[in-house]
Amino acid sequence: MPERVYLSLWIRGFHEENMLRHFEQMLRRFPFSRLRPGIDALRVYALEDSEPPALEQLFAGAPSVEAVLGLAREFENPDCAYLVEGWWELFRRQGDWKLAPARVTLCCFGPQFDNGLGDHLRVEFFDEGDFLPHGEGPGRARAVRSNLRGLLRLARELQRALPVERRRLWNEAGADLSSRLDAAVTEEVG
Repeated sequence: MPERVYLSLWIRGFHEENMLRHFEQMLRRFPFSRLRPGIDALRVYALEDSEPPALEQLFAGAPSVEAVLGLAREFENPDCAYLVEGWWELFRRQGDWKLAPARVTLCCFGPQFDNGLGDHLRVEFFDEGDFLPHGEGPGRARAVRSNLRGLLRLARELQRALPVERRRLWNEAGADLSSRLDAAVTEEVG
């Protein structure tokens, strides 16, 4: 079963008064899908994510970032986590390699929310295979390069938009993916 991939960001000077402003910057720069409505849902969790959400808002159309943040601000609290679920576009194997929507969750963790890792903002990608696909086949090299470029472009864009103190790309098992991505890029280029 494929593992999830995470991009975690620690923000300089992150606190209750600016957490949703930083989240807004992240949402505004994220390349949501044009092939499928970009944002599907907003969930707000208080204290920990094992509890039922304090808010669960599903969207039928593509809401604006302002509308999503307006709902989040109603629950603004340092012990809350805010999760926006949606889609972005990657090359995915569907018979042939094609550009298609891929599930993603963007998270903001209040400074008093216990998320284990202590990161402030996080992007959760649902399939490591979108970035490190296994096997051969026509179009594989191009798809891998394109998806990796998209991931790196996103990381750079967020780094420019936010006062990022530290970032980490990792998988569900906790492994740092930097070296594996470097090897995949080298293999695809070489």
